Amino acid sequence: MRYTIAQVSKRTGIGVHTLRYYDKEGLLPFVERTSSGIRSFKESDFGWLKTITCMKKTDMPIKRIKEYIDLAMKGDETLEARLEIIVNQKKALEEKIEEMNSFMETIENKIVYLKTALEAGTEDIHRKKTNP
Repeated sequence: MRYTIAQVSKRTGIGVHTLRYYDKEGLLPFVERTSSGIRSFKESDFGWLKTITCMKKTDMPIKRIKEYIDLAMKGDETLEARLEIIVNQKKALEEKIEEMNSFMETIENKIVYLKTALEAGTEDIHRKKTNP
């Protein structure tokens, strides 16, 4: 079965403009075109789009995603290079998660602080220990 860009957008939640941008940036070399130049997606392209979306949502730059896709299009000879890209992205994501966990701890502490102050009707019980 073949899908239009609108159908792909609806199924994936990726906007039509974003899909066109990805194509313009070279992220969709696997997408075929009809004789009239219209993009024609196939079922296997959804796996690629899921990978691109994952990489983008983990803050991988478009240039790096393109590098990964270009390597993947070359086949097995690029397995090691692709693994290196993914391992590096995993490390970056782990660092981001650690940073977010630190932020979450600060937010949780502020919630406890504010709830305690609200129950007491004043922040005075905290003023000597912490800052708001």
